[in-house]
Amino acid sequence: MDSTKEKNGSYKDDLLLRMGLNDNKAGMEGLDKDKINKIIMEATKGSRFYGNELKKEKQVNQRIENMMQQKAQITSQQLRKAQLQVDRYAMELEQSRDLNNTIVHIDMDAFYAAVEMRDNPELKDKPIAVGSMSMLSTSNYYARRFGVRAAMPGFIAKRLCPQLIIVPPNFDKYRAVSTEVKEILADYDPNFLAMSLDEAYLNITKHLQERQNWPEDKRKYFIKTGNPLENGIAPNTMLAKVCSDKNKPNGQYQVLPNRQAVMDFIKDLPIRKVSGIGKVTEKMLKALGIITCTELYQQRALLSLLFSETSWHHFLHISLGLGSTHLARDGERKSMSVERTFSEISKAEEQYNLCQELCSELAQDLQKEGLKGRTVTIKLKNVNFEVKTRASTVSSVVSTTEEIFAIAKELLRTEIDADFPHPLRLRLMGMTFLYSASKKTKPNNSRHTLDVFFK
Repeated sequence: MDSTKEKNGSYKDDLLLRMGLNDNKAGMEGLDKDKINKIIMEATKGSRFYGNELKKEKQVNQRIENMMQQKAQITSQQLRKAQLQVDRYAMELEQSRDLNNTIVHIDMDAFYAAVEMRDNPELKDKPIAVGSMSMLSTSNYYARRFGVRAAMPGFIAKRLCPQLIIVPPNFDKYRAVSTEVKEILADYDPNFLAMSLDEAYLNITKHLQERQNWPEDKRKYFIKTGNPLENGIAPNTMLAKVCSDKNKPNGQYQVLPNRQAVMDFIKDLPIRKVSGIGKVTEKMLKALGIITCTELYQQRALLSLLFSETSWHHFLHISLGLGSTHLARDGERKSMSVERTFSEISKAEEQYNLCQELCSELAQDLQKEGLKGRTVTIKLKNVNFEVKTRASTVSSVVSTTEEIFAIAKELLRTEIDADFPHPLRLRLMGMTFLYSASKKTKPNNSRHTLDVFFK
């Protein structure tokens, strides 16, 4: 009995870490963490969301328990052998370190909220979020002062901030603004890598070389920008993304292109700040006493014995401050995605209509860029917060709404039939389309509009 109580108490503590305030998020520093976490727990207790989070937390704890048992069985001889193997790989990585590129990570902070505040000035000084009572897509900085964040159910956000204004999303509008910005980005790097509507990587090495020959007045043109726009400047994508989070909102940060500067930056960096290390990985590493990138390097041999090769290779890259310098180029496989969250849709007819709407949005974007592909993936999240993805690849390339919907409809039908005679109760539907084609961007004369970031 005592053991059960102890475990339940432990799970509650774990849930606080999982569902509670993430004060690593920009705009949430210095908040009353205990007060906010208490409200979150009270608002969620007894809900399906709470039950699903508890279930996931138990699974993580079991993984950690298994990992610690595995660790206890590792011999000193195994550890020495692993150390030699990992150090050989680290030496190879060092020899391939590339410091010759200037990579920029662009992040349009609180993007959806920023667009809504631009279009409705009355919202500028009020806490707002974009989304629904079931899930928020983003929040502005006023809302963040109450602990309101993206990927939080709206009903929890309202408990944290009763005066919160939740604006329904308008993805057509966001896509239009995103397109305008990306036309500017293409002027600096025609082959920039768009990660989403509000995020992109650029390799501006060539641009900076060309810039040396520009007239002095053109090279030093400055302009103020009204929307929060962060960028990180570094020798690779991993560092650039971390940098863009350093001086939010509306700031920039640079890691100079030399090894010492990179290692100084990495030294005390919390692992959670690095893209690809989420809550689960962070918790597993924390169980091993790893919180910073330096500790990640110190435990490199142990990690190679406890994690998959892909994982410990990734950890080693991070701990050495290494990342990609190669952005996706023309002809490589890329993807385009759309996604919707809602309170609940359980009627098949409504689900098919939404599916067709998402396919139509994808098709418009694809045809605008002259792109085609063969693989469609549908993502579904049910009311119990369980996520399923289903993909299908056809023999010939497609791009129209009708062609894409014909594939997606069958994927959706399979899931609806699997739950029959019960309805498929959804709270999220997403669509991803893989394509492989040359992407051409029309020339643009607005080069100066981002010059403030590359002065």
